[in-house]
Amino acid sequence: MLAFMALALSIGLAAKDKKKDSDAFSDLQFTVLKDDNGKPVRNASVVLHPVGKDGKQSNAGYQLKTDSDGKTHTEGVPYGKLRIQVLTPGFQTFGKDYDVNQPTMDIQIRLKRPAEQFTIYDKPTTTNKDDGSPQQGTPVELPPKQ
Repeated sequence: MLAFMALALSIGLAAKDKKKDSDAFSDLQFTVLKDDNGKPVRNASVVLHPVGKDGKQSNAGYQLKTDSDGKTHTEGVPYGKLRIQVLTPGFQTFGKDYDVNQPTMDIQIRLKRPAEQFTIYDKPTTTNKDDGSPQQGTPVELPPKQ
């Protein structure tokens, strides 16, 4: 009888710990910085989406805005996968999945400037660089076929 009670008590404690983990919540602190100089990015949109076990984000989610120090925070985020996206004009969109598994998490995000883009649809120019090489969009004449 004593062994049965000890077994029941241990199963009850294990179930209580499992329930405690599923009911756990985290406080998240975000700092958004410029990658090139480390200065804060104010008024950036930090979008949070829960991610299911299949890797798909749910339709639920919410948006935070950074202050003048590039910081924002939220409380009561349930443990589990969370997709974080950061959007602001003049920077590349940031996106990454995080595993929320601690009571408090400090997340630092560094935003990059967009890379220079090239296109074949630029209007042709007729000027060359000082070194004689053609600039982007300059038509190049092919030698005649022999």
